[in-house]
Amino acid sequence: MFFDMLRDPAVLVLCAITLAGCSGFPGLLLRHGPLGQRVASAAALLSSLIALPSLIYLLFWRQTSSFTLDWNLPFGPCEIALDPLSAFFLIPIFLVFPAGSLYALGYWPAVSRSTSERSVTFFYGLLACAMALVVVARNGALFMIAWEVMALSGYFLLVAEHAEEEVRGAGTVYLVASHLGAAALMVLFSTLLLSTGAFQFPAACSLQLSAGLSALVFCAALAGFGSKAGLMPLHIWLPSAHANAPSHVSAILSGVMLKVGIYGILRVISFFPHPPLWWGALLTAAGLTSALMGICIASAQKDIKRLLAYSSIENLGIICTGIGVYLLAAASGNRLLAYLGLAAALFHVLNHAIFKPLLFFSAGSVIHAAGTRELDRMGGLAKRMPKTAFLSLCGAVAICGLPPFNGFASEMLLYLGFFGEAQAGAPYLALGAPVLALVGGVAVISFVKLYGIAFLGAPRTEGSAQSHEAPFSMLAPMGLLALLAMLGGLFPQLFLALVNPALAALAGPGADAVALPIAPVWFAVAGGCLLLLSVALFLFLKGRSKAVSAATGPTWGCGYLRPAASIQYTGSSFGALFGSLAAPVIRTRIWAGKVTGVAPAATKLSYTPEETVLQRILLPAISIIGVGFAFVRRLQHGEVHVYILYIFATLLLLMLWVH
Repeated sequence: MFFDMLRDPAVLVLCAITLAGCSGFPGLLLRHGPLGQRVASAAALLSSLIALPSLIYLLFWRQTSSFTLDWNLPFGPCEIALDPLSAFFLIPIFLVFPAGSLYALGYWPAVSRSTSERSVTFFYGLLACAMALVVVARNGALFMIAWEVMALSGYFLLVAEHAEEEVRGAGTVYLVASHLGAAALMVLFSTLLLSTGAFQFPAACSLQLSAGLSALVFCAALAGFGSKAGLMPLHIWLPSAHANAPSHVSAILSGVMLKVGIYGILRVISFFPHPPLWWGALLTAAGLTSALMGICIASAQKDIKRLLAYSSIENLGIICTGIGVYLLAAASGNRLLAYLGLAAALFHVLNHAIFKPLLFFSAGSVIHAAGTRELDRMGGLAKRMPKTAFLSLCGAVAICGLPPFNGFASEMLLYLGFFGEAQAGAPYLALGAPVLALVGGVAVISFVKLYGIAFLGAPRTEGSAQSHEAPFSMLAPMGLLALLAMLGGLFPQLFLALVNPALAALAGPGADAVALPIAPVWFAVAGGCLLLLSVALFLFLKGRSKAVSAATGPTWGCGYLRPAASIQYTGSSFGALFGSLAAPVIRTRIWAGKVTGVAPAATKLSYTPEETVLQRILLPAISIIGVGFAFVRRLQHGEVHVYILYIFATLLLLMLWVH
């Protein structure tokens, strides 16, 4: 019987989730040496090898398996289930988790990180397990338990370098934002409990509520899950958290945990048979706003990881836009547009889970080698780190939505939806196309800046000049992700084969039986031609350079007699023009020392790009709320007789109210 159970792919997935959660335990017992970390990486790889084939099987055969666990808690049956939607969102978890574990062997080694490695390894596995439990939970109480474990695991991973004040501040903001989001989810599940009488999730398309209660459920879900997904203006925790966490932690936070928020939104939408039109309009507006503002702010960043963090907000905005387009089309009966919107959103979920961890791994390799996160202190890394430079270029092209990588394919579906709507009688939705094009253009500017400043030119600091190539354990997961990014761009039908079952689970059977306006084979033809052209151009230039005798000499210094690395374009100067155009959402705070006298002494100048809405509206508002809570805190004396007085006063007030 035991072996019969193991033949069930759903059981294998549950075994893989358990193995992921336990992967860090050996490291807690093996206190010395790298053995515990290696065992954790092996367990992560094994869990992935068990889970991924099972998940693909479940998706292709569109199976749903459910299990009821025996627990004694008063929250009803503890049900977990794997339907196509859950299976789809488990794929990024079991893709990024082993890649990050392998990457950590070189990036966060036990030998040099002996004080924090064990806790990071333990919570890394626990985070993956908690995210998977969130995706398979079908009971509100179990969902919230897994959600809290996920949030706390993320916190302990984020503050791995807690000796730094900036890291502690980022952890505090993350923790507060996570629990505000959890409070919104408590409202959501309380409303569902009052409406259905149980903690169990309603079946798909079965929840019939009044308009007011439906709006309450949707808004609570959008606040709780949208906060986790980093949608603006609920994103305040995201930039500092992703910038200050270790890079393999940033990879899983950005590549996977943000998608758990998207999963939550989709799961709640699936409860309702006919989501109203305004839900789609709200999600579309929120998505386009997040995408545009996120990438505008990213373009002004000089911290490589903050740039990637704001870029995540942009990509989650694109996913949210796709969901909004799907809801708008479903409410208006446009079947093709509904397919294009939801397929673009789900496809981009997979794509972002591939190229964003690749870019965070690349950033980690660069920081590991150059010793700084500031782009303005890098330069010339392509000569010293050619493999990392090439893999970073693959990730940058993919995230800009350019062929032949996967970002192009998913964004193309959304473009097709917008262009198709342009031929409708009221083509308001087609206005999304120029916004999406603007987002793409600014993304290209941002990543040309990132790549050009970090990898090209001459080293700006001694650390950049002494940089070295990353070890194999760091390059291998990056290479795998780059290969997947190219595979998704050349053969999008492979990824769409995973997307379609999840799409049918959300939109109903037959919703995926739609012919695309462009046959997927054209992606392979166009991408293949581009690749061949690039290879031919490379070989031609290489052959020409061999045929012509090489001469060396100083580069043109624009009239400077003694050109130096310090006169190169910096990230800030490169983005200054666009930063001035985006001044309403970004401002640069400058600190400069005084320059006095005929022969002034050396002084310092520093600058930090700041988000206007965050710094001038949200954080001051939070500070005011903090002052209010500080007053309430005075009521806490720690003296028993004062608390008895509070109880007496409360009872007296209740008696007066009843009377």
